[in-house]
Amino acid sequence: MGGESMTRTAPQGGGTGTAPAGGGRLGQRLSGAAVALGLVLFLGGFAWGALAYRPYTVPTGSMSPTIAVGDRVLAQRVDGDEVRRGDVVVFEDKSWVDDAKVVKRVVAVGGDTVSCCTDGKLTVNGKQIDEPYLPAGSLAEIKGFTTVTVPRGRLFLLGDERQGSLDSTAHLTDAAQGTVSRSAVSARVDAVVWPWKGMLKRPTGFETLGALSGPGPLRMIEVLVVAGAILVLGGGAYGPIAGRLTRSRTAAARPEAAGVR
Repeated sequence: MGGESMTRTAPQGGGTGTAPAGGGRLGQRLSGAAVALGLVLFLGGFAWGALAYRPYTVPTGSMSPTIAVGDRVLAQRVDGDEVRRGDVVVFEDKSWVDDAKVVKRVVAVGGDTVSCCTDGKLTVNGKQIDEPYLPAGSLAEIKGFTTVTVPRGRLFLLGDERQGSLDSTAHLTDAAQGTVSRSAVSARVDAVVWPWKGMLKRPTGFETLGALSGPGPLRMIEVLVVAGAILVLGGGAYGPIAGRLTRSRTAAARPEAAGVR
């Protein structure tokens, strides 16, 4: 017989069909669901953060080294009644500064007695307070002050940088002896976000006087935003990746010459 030419196909992996471009129908549905869920988590996290937190830029160094000049912080919106000893709070009191927010640390609450210094330490209700957030080697207070009894519903606040902080000690001669109403507090600082320093450490020196405030929902919000971003990116990338794999398998299965017989 004369020469007869014939061709044969060599399927890869034993498959006989061709996968739809961009992945199978089930894969496309799952990728769409991932993108939708990711958007919900991502946008929901940002919405929660906008409702729960307020950003502030701290203009002075009175809270150094915890918060430096120009640091950007996130402060959780709280009611003044939720504030506890050791909290770093944002408040507004016209007898301190007119039409401006102030950031200080609460060292005593209504009913407490506070004084300084005993063996170089702040004393609250007769207990010496360890303050590791103070600048290394600095004293708890350079001015010193006699015992102040904090009225109910009010707070006694100090800056972490005690040498230059205009805090309650600068207002001891006021009618309220330097204390601030709880109702003046609008937020509690949870983290320093620019430059990134992370969540504020818990002020453990006040634990012997009562429970401390817990951290706000910032970490959970971060998890939602990051998880949402991963789902959106992963779901969006599924189609192009699946399409590339399909084209690669198709190219590998093209007809190849079987020779002349």
